Amino acid sequence: MIRQAQTRSPRVLMTVDAVGGVWRYAMDLAGGLKHHGVRICFAGFGPRPSREQIIEAEALGELVWFDAPLDWMVDGEAALKEVPRLLSSLARQKNVDLLHLNLPSQAAGLDVPMPVVVVSHSCVVTWFAGVRGSAVPEGWRWQQRVNREGFERADVVLAPSHSHAAMMEAAYGPISNLKVIYNASRLENVAGPKQEFVFAAARWWDDGKNGAMLDAAAASVRWPVVMAGANRGPNGQYLALRNVDYRGELSHRRAMVLMRQAAVVASPSVYEPFGLAPLEAARAGAALALSDIPTYRELWEGAALFADPHDPGAFADALNLLADDDGQRAVLAVKAYERSKMFGVEVQAAAVNHIYSGLLHQGHTLTAAE
Repeated sequence: MIRQAQTRSPRVLMTVDAVGGVWRYAMDLAGGLKHHGVRICFAGFGPRPSREQIIEAEALGELVWFDAPLDWMVDGEAALKEVPRLLSSLARQKNVDLLHLNLPSQAAGLDVPMPVVVVSHSCVVTWFAGVRGSAVPEGWRWQQRVNREGFERADVVLAPSHSHAAMMEAAYGPISNLKVIYNASRLENVAGPKQEFVFAAARWWDDGKNGAMLDAAAASVRWPVVMAGANRGPNGQYLALRNVDYRGELSHRRAMVLMRQAAVVASPSVYEPFGLAPLEAARAGAALALSDIPTYRELWEGAALFADPHDPGAFADALNLLADDDGQRAVLAVKAYERSKMFGVEVQAAAVNHIYSGLLHQGHTLTAAE
């Protein structure tokens, strides 16, 4: 029997979590893909989403949430044994054409006839390399093996920057099907008055976000430093913040209100596969003060002020320079906004849809009979 060319809109099963940047990535990408006729079914893992998140997802597609963990929240591979079965069953139940998995481990052991795209937004192995400067500890070594299995199972592996792609291959060895598609933001640029404060948003319990250094630097910064984001992690992590105006964990909408108001937005991270906060800040018209790491140099060279993320004094000096120099602050804000146009949702969605289309066309071409 000859398989007919696909005429209906493609259905994609996309995994999400409600803990970090994967949620924002998935929602923004799904919104862009909708314009290409792609229909999304979200499959959620880990801690359950907020009501606001549920509403957002259901406006873009269907949302199914599993009582199953994220790989970085468990002590061993056995805790993930149900993930392949859950995904395989849902893919067949929803009659999807392709799986887009936002954790490489979710592809390990997966038995489905549909193409599989895996995205490495971050992982324990590259995190240890970037944050600790070391190999992953023995107790986490299983993650390296499972992620490698996921890369090999995938038809295409995506990285959000060339810097992170290089870290992946340094950690896992060559990945033959690896491609880079930059992340994006759909935040619209709305001109408005700026206020004299520095804003920073992240999961501050994560040492990779380097919140302790920014808190230390804030003691010497002439403007108030406002920090938003969780400082307690799901596995008991905690960061005390003493020198900043800490607003706690905010909804994305409320965080964006502060970002639009702030004249300067800082990101002190020592590990960022992409870094959504600087992009959103650039879209919001802020000047950027960023840690001097390869990812931020790749994305924002010439459009931001860089400082040593291991030196609170140097970071404070950079923030004070921007606070004191209206002209430089204005120039960098304009340059950051112009650079942010490279990372639009339309560009990202078109690139991802091109990957989808190639895999689906290839699948139909190769399957001449059933």
